[in-house]
Amino acid sequence: MSAIHDIPVETIDGEQTTLGEHAGKVILVVNVASQCGFTPQYGPLEELWQAYGDKGLVVAGFPCNQFGGQEPGTNDQIAQFCETRFSVSFPMYAKVDVKGAGAHPLFKHLTEAKPGLLGTKGIKWNFTKFLIGRNGEVIARFAPKDSPTGAKMKQAIEQALAG
Repeated sequence: MSAIHDIPVETIDGEQTTLGEHAGKVILVVNVASQCGFTPQYGPLEELWQAYGDKGLVVAGFPCNQFGGQEPGTNDQIAQFCETRFSVSFPMYAKVDVKGAGAHPLFKHLTEAKPGLLGTKGIKWNFTKFLIGRNGEVIARFAPKDSPTGAKMKQAIEQALAG
């Protein structure tokens, strides 16, 4: 297992775990929010999970309220929203901070491994996406505006699944 697989995370239901439960799979980590202009991306994220889950892709949603207060709900409220509004069935995790001094260790690792434009390490908005290879290496970072089912992301996911 790689270091990323050892980082403790909490499921949206409050269970302590690590990404090690997905070791050997390709993981798409996304910081999500229920009241964001990009919130409709839950639909395409679920499409990816349905299309590639049996091939080894895991979509992992991490709610965050650091951008415009767009994820104010509790974990239970977030889970209910995702299920009823978008039929989300991919793994969801507890609300976390993704930037600043209190950033979750997973997002510290991701932003160190794959800085954004001009080498910035910070996450600028909701629905930033990180693609992690089967070996735990962070192989790509996608901007909030990048569609989960767009050609750029699908190609990267298919390459990661094949490799």
